[in-house]
Amino acid sequence: MAGFVLQRLFQAVIVVFAMSIIVFVGVYAIGNPIDVLIDPGADQATRAALIAQYGLDLPLWRQYANFLAGVATGDLGRSLIYNVPVVDLIFSRLPATLELVLVSVAIATGVGVPLGLYAGYRPESVPAKAIMAFSVLGFSVPTFWIGMILIMTFAVELGVLPSGGRGAVGSLFGIPTSLATADGWSHVILPAINLSLFNMGLMIRLTRAGMVEAMGAEYVRFARAQGLSEGRIVRSHVLKNISIPLVTVFGLELGSTLAFAVVTESVFNWPGVGKLIIDSILQLDRPVMVAYLVLVVILFVLINFTVDLVYARLDPRVRLGGGASE
Repeated sequence: MAGFVLQRLFQAVIVVFAMSIIVFVGVYAIGNPIDVLIDPGADQATRAALIAQYGLDLPLWRQYANFLAGVATGDLGRSLIYNVPVVDLIFSRLPATLELVLVSVAIATGVGVPLGLYAGYRPESVPAKAIMAFSVLGFSVPTFWIGMILIMTFAVELGVLPSGGRGAVGSLFGIPTSLATADGWSHVILPAINLSLFNMGLMIRLTRAGMVEAMGAEYVRFARAQGLSEGRIVRSHVLKNISIPLVTVFGLELGSTLAFAVVTESVFNWPGVGKLIIDSILQLDRPVMVAYLVLVVILFVLINFTVDLVYARLDPRVRLGGGASE
């Protein structure tokens, strides 16, 4: 197991390093932030002084080397727009995004897995076909459109839920969070449902496919021959055997939801990291864009690493044969 962990750690470091280069070069190519920061009527001397102040006159490799040196000390630079450390800026917005992501993933998993189990257990029933049709909608309908429909229905027409914002923040186990207040929950429920629909459809289809395959397996017929109840067969045997792909998808779902909550946060005016990155792109706040994308890469790698460890724990053949994917 130690060799498996070391191998995955080495792969993780290589992936993060390679992606940091791609991110830095990509952000560097999209525009010059000086065009946003400085008055178009400023003279050339003022423009040159500002460029030198932010180190934008250095060669690209030198800027990247300075960025790596800063990362090594925990310094990801300062925002060009807000003039505060990027780390402080991102982490001030991160709790709101984490709240939204955790609630949406809980909804997607808590609803998607049971629906997928039922659709796989009774695949020819009318409810099962309705569940699968619902899962297709989760894949097909654009997130921003669903968000607007939710706002129009529950905020405008019915007036039972707010249309945007984070709501009141309370304290839960000493941690400031809007999930500690009723007002906070009323604000998070619509964006969380909107963000969960795609992942819910994915969980439904994956669970159903595993369920259909497992119900025809020999161990299920043997368990039935022993007189075990259907509920016990599903809980003790089927779920255990389909848990590996579910764990993998759950990990990737958590990372992708955190990284791509941008649309939902924009539609519902949720004050999270996604909204911050949209504003940073519009204002060409290069340090914020680079830091955010690198942190997303690190997050994906860490989640993937954790999933690999859980995967290896559930199936020892993975660590013996190197079957897990990075």
